[in-house]
Amino acid sequence: MSKPAQTAPRPWYREPWPWILMAGPAAVVVAGFVTLWLAVSTSDGLVAEDYYKQGLAINRVLARESTAERMGIVARAEPGTGRLVVHLEGHIAPPPALVARLAHATRAGYDMRLSLGREADGDYAAQMPPRLPAGHWHVSIEDPRREWRVVGIWAGTARPFTLTGGG
Repeated sequence: MSKPAQTAPRPWYREPWPWILMAGPAAVVVAGFVTLWLAVSTSDGLVAEDYYKQGLAINRVLARESTAERMGIVARAEPGTGRLVVHLEGHIAPPPALVARLAHATRAGYDMRLSLGREADGDYAAQMPPRLPAGHWHVSIEDPRREWRVVGIWAGTARPFTLTGGG
């Protein structure tokens, strides 16, 4: 009777199971480094240092929106390439300028404040960055004396949108 020929054992790194078993922990380590990079490179835009003062100011802001609603103020905004044009309607004397605040819904680093000057045709206009990040924007427009304010949501597209006192 002859003995079956024995083959030499393969080294461990030539077997599939050690690699399969190491793939899970390796993926977790890579994901951990990606998470660390995201945490360090992005800002914590949702945290406000003066949250108490901001909370106290809410009633004053709501009163300004109610004033705009009582006066029938409506702002029709037309964003274009690098420009924002606002047509104001309502029972008010047209102010010499307007202030617009654009707040990105999730990225506070993109928030901006624009001063809109009155043009010859009665509309108000200001320069904007030509490319803004996609997403929802909270927009408010108010007079320079901060007596009234209209608010609305903008999708970040070139389509016109309307702002009212009731939001």
